[in-house]
Amino acid sequence: MDPAPAPPPPFAVHLVSGGGSSPGLALLLRSLAAARVVALDAEWKPRRRGSPAAAGTGDGASPAPAPPQFPTVTLLQVACRGGDGGEGERCEVFVVDLLAVPLADLWAPLRDLFERPDVLKLGFRFKQDLVYLSASFAAALGGDAGFDRVEPFLDVTNVYYYLKGHDRQKKLPKETKSLATICKELLSVSLSKELQCSDWSCRPLSEGQIQYAASDAYYLLDIFDLFQQKITTEGKCSSTTELNSDKHCSPTVIECSSSGYDTCSGGYLMSIVTKYSEKILLTDSDTKPHSSRRKEKSKLPTNAKCKDKVDYSTEWQGPPPWDPSIGGDGYPKFLCDVMIEGLAKHLRCVGIDAAIPSSKKPEPREILNQTYKEGRILLTRDVKLLKYQYLASNQVYRVKSLLKHDQLAEVIDTFQLKISEDQLMSRCTKCNGSFIQKPLTLEEAVEASKGFQVIPSCLFNRNLEFWKCTDCNQLYWEGTQYHNAVQKFLSVCNISD
Repeated sequence: MDPAPAPPPPFAVHLVSGGGSSPGLALLLRSLAAARVVALDAEWKPRRRGSPAAAGTGDGASPAPAPPQFPTVTLLQVACRGGDGGEGERCEVFVVDLLAVPLADLWAPLRDLFERPDVLKLGFRFKQDLVYLSASFAAALGGDAGFDRVEPFLDVTNVYYYLKGHDRQKKLPKETKSLATICKELLSVSLSKELQCSDWSCRPLSEGQIQYAASDAYYLLDIFDLFQQKITTEGKCSSTTELNSDKHCSPTVIECSSSGYDTCSGGYLMSIVTKYSEKILLTDSDTKPHSSRRKEKSKLPTNAKCKDKVDYSTEWQGPPPWDPSIGGDGYPKFLCDVMIEGLAKHLRCVGIDAAIPSSKKPEPREILNQTYKEGRILLTRDVKLLKYQYLASNQVYRVKSLLKHDQLAEVIDTFQLKISEDQLMSRCTKCNGSFIQKPLTLEEAVEASKGFQVIPSCLFNRNLEFWKCTDCNQLYWEGTQYHNAVQKFLSVCNISD
């Protein structure tokens, strides 16, 4: 079954959108001054290559390509913890609107924070954030107003592998986990990434954007708490594992008295800083944007072609491949790319055949091949995919909406899908398979679930029918989650009760 929706975040967020003597900025500066552990993250609007276009030469020649530029950081997320940095200390979470707060009011406090030796900074692959943040401040205030270092610093990716017992003799994997995956595995917290690709330069920010941005910083502190707990329980006067910036792990010793954590708590945070932290240093090369020189990708099949002039139109150009007038079977079928896999689950909930790419990181040619072979329409938010015309121009559609609920409504409206109440919850949301024709009894369901799925004991005394997916054997039943989902999709699909 789909996991339950994530509960409201357990923290309040301060939106800082004023300068000078604004209360939000004043609280932020006080919190930074008193902090011992600070988690950092940033958001920006991606800048597409070739935009903005350079001006023409004036002699009729084609305009020169625009020089590469770093994206402008529009949002900075900060989660501060004072005292000794421990779990019980008060935490303040800030979302700083860099389009509204005068950057001159922030530059010195941020530079001081980044370089203060008694404040541990946490981040998730924060070097790129620092590069873009430095470039944004330098562009607004002058070339000397950037940032060139963050120290001491602890990358949550390294913490994750430490907590997972990574072999200290081996290098850390190059393919790192996403922050959402790390939070799910370590904290059992589901971070929605629906708003990851939203336009962070548009104002006002939605409440969803503010909560999304704040969560990325706040949960870094929770992960750090797990790290503290582990080295406290395992590191009392014994060998532990040190995280080094060269991505190797090596043995070290936490110097504490045998009486335990309380005795050494005064200098406990500094011992972590000394033993485990690293630093981010930006070189001259890091601060200069470079043009992309990617190696040529594998060629598409001979019957696939790239248009000389890319058409970025988002209007649908039907008819769809399933249209009976062109030989289709009349059954809509979609393929949702990796950016909108959540939409695939929503489509399955309303009975629509919605697949996802067969590999986790597919090349464009793989997605297009799957789209053609299975007779589907590719749903995507990736503009780059629109330049490929694979046999038919009516097999790719760019979804405009950001949220899954709105995306579903958009697809239903665009393709004029007719959804009946009987179709709701009629496909497996896990694999897109169909259900068996005859429901299972409780006894049959218990037998089918052995070693595979746990049926809650609270269902044993209820007269329920169970349905099994014919492809993956996942079991479903008409519980509270089912009825809530049906009511939601009745509204989206304009079905009267």
